[in-house]
Amino acid sequence: MTATDDAVLASRAWRDSHFPNEGHLDVAPRKQLAVVTCMDSRIDVFGLLGLEVGEAHVLRNAGGVITDDMIRSLAISQRRLRTHEIVLVHHTDCGLMQLSEGGFKDELEADSGVRPPWAVESFTDPVSSVRRSMERIRRSPFIPHRGSVRGFVYDVDSGELREAH
Repeated sequence: MTATDDAVLASRAWRDSHFPNEGHLDVAPRKQLAVVTCMDSRIDVFGLLGLEVGEAHVLRNAGGVITDDMIRSLAISQRRLRTHEIVLVHHTDCGLMQLSEGGFKDELEADSGVRPPWAVESFTDPVSSVRRSMERIRRSPFIPHRGSVRGFVYDVDSGELREAH
């Protein structure tokens, strides 16, 4: 069996234990919260932040950085689905800390013959990176609720969540 087969089987067990118990959930998250974090598999966002299904939008990408696509998703989240707060969670030992912007683009171009137009968004310090992402949100004219944007760094070794002021 593949990892995908395992996931499909697990989804059936999850469904059997959650439905119809939960019933239909509103598309708008109950806590009016959007969380942006890294795609890193070591981050259990719901467990870490004490969230239940239906309470928050969880947006993930490499590094948890605020890109144009994250701004797009946050604008929809706030303007159409009534979220007001944004929490950013970056973390220690992030894979983006192992890449250089130009080096990774060079690799992709050498392999595919095409240089990617998008930024890799590599960084060396997760605190600086989360601060930069908070600033991108605060400057965006598309995000109406910018007063409650907070950034944190999750330590993957200790489980500690520290706020980046």
